[in-house]
Amino acid sequence: MSRPADPVTWPEGKTAAATFSFDIDAESAVLWQAPHVADRMSVMSHQAYGPLVGIPRLLGLLEKHRIRSTFFVPGYTAHRYPGVVRDIVAAGHEIGHHGYLHEQPTGISAEEEAAVLDRGLDALQEVAGIRPVGYRAPMCELSWHSAALLDARGFLYDASLMDADVPYELAITPGSSRSIVEIPMQWALDDWEQYCYLPDIYGSGLIETPAKARELWQAEFEGLRVAGGCWVLTNHPFLSGRPSRAQQLDELMEHVLGCADVWVASMEEIARHIRGLSLAPRSIEFPADLS
Repeated sequence: MSRPADPVTWPEGKTAAATFSFDIDAESAVLWQAPHVADRMSVMSHQAYGPLVGIPRLLGLLEKHRIRSTFFVPGYTAHRYPGVVRDIVAAGHEIGHHGYLHEQPTGISAEEEAAVLDRGLDALQEVAGIRPVGYRAPMCELSWHSAALLDARGFLYDASLMDADVPYELAITPGSSRSIVEIPMQWALDDWEQYCYLPDIYGSGLIETPAKARELWQAEFEGLRVAGGCWVLTNHPFLSGRPSRAQQLDELMEHVLGCADVWVASMEEIARHIRGLSLAPRSIEFPADLS
C-alpha cells in the first residue's frame, strides 16, 4: 500500500518552502491535439502574448524581488522563441523540461513519450545550451512510465503529482530503490483555472479577477506555511503576464518574501535539498482489481 510522504526539514531553520514556477506553453498548449487551431490568428496571438510581453514583465518582477524561479519550457517554444529562452537563462533562472509540443504523456505510448523527452532535451540543449534536471508533464499528467523514463535520462526531479504537502522521493517503479524527487503541485495554485478562456478550446468563459486569484493563492500559502509544506505556484506568462494580474503577483511575491520563516527557492534548489535528506522512496501504485 502507498504511505504518506515523510515530513521534511528545511534549510537554515525555515519551517516551510515556497517556489514560483512558470510554464511557457505559448502556442504549443493548443496545437498538439488540435493543429488546425493554427489557422486561428487571434488564438495564436493570445498564446504569443506570453513570450512577447508576459515573460519580459515577469522577469522584471523576479529581478525586483531577487527571486530565482523555474521556467518549464516545451521544446517547440524554445525553437519558436529562442531569444526569450536565452533571456531567461541569462537572468539566472532555471529551465525545466515541458515536453516538445506540450504532448500529454497519458495520451501517447511509452515509446512516444520517450521520443518526446529526447526531442525536448535536444531542443533545450540546442537553443539554451542546457540539459534540464527538472520536468513538469504537460497538463501535469504523468503516465505510469514517466518516472522510469525520467530516471533513465538523468532527471533529478518531477513536479506533476498532487498527493502530498511536501516533496518526497518517488520510486521509479513500486518497491524500487531508485527514485526521482517529486515536488507536488495542485490545481488551486495554477492560474489556468483562474484566467484561461479560449472560445471552443478551454475554459467556461468565467475569468476571475486578479484579486480573487491572489486571495486564493495567499490562503494556500498560509495553510502550507503552518503545515510545514512546500507552496508551488504555477503561472503561465500568457495569462499572469497581463498587467493587472502581474500587479497582484508582485504584491503576492512581496508577502511571501516578507515571511522570514519561509525558504523561497527555485525548484532545482528544493529538489537538491530533498535529495540530501536521504528519504526512503515511496511508491504510488496502480489501482488493482478494477472489476
